[in-house]
Amino acid sequence: MAQCTHLDQIQAVKPNTRGCEECLQMGDTWVHLRMCLTCGHVGCCDKSKNKHATKHFHATQHPIIQSIEPGEDWRWCYIDNDIIGD
Repeated sequence: MAQCTHLDQIQAVKPNTRGCEECLQMGDTWVHLRMCLTCGHVGCCDKSKNKHATKHFHATQHPIIQSIEPGEDWRWCYIDNDIIGD
């Protein structure tokens, strides 16, 4: 596993919402939730039809998300296209 060079963009954030921000606004559903570690945006995963977590990355260039699903403890860097460790 290569060392991610974007770790400096991780902030001490809390989820902005209890579900996907955009899906909640639309009245839609999601599969799994991901939180942006730069701003706390909560978006749905790529298995969800709207893929709001990835859309948030493309709109903001915030590189790292974390799963906020119960029992999951991983982070993903969109730029490096890889799971990152501590």
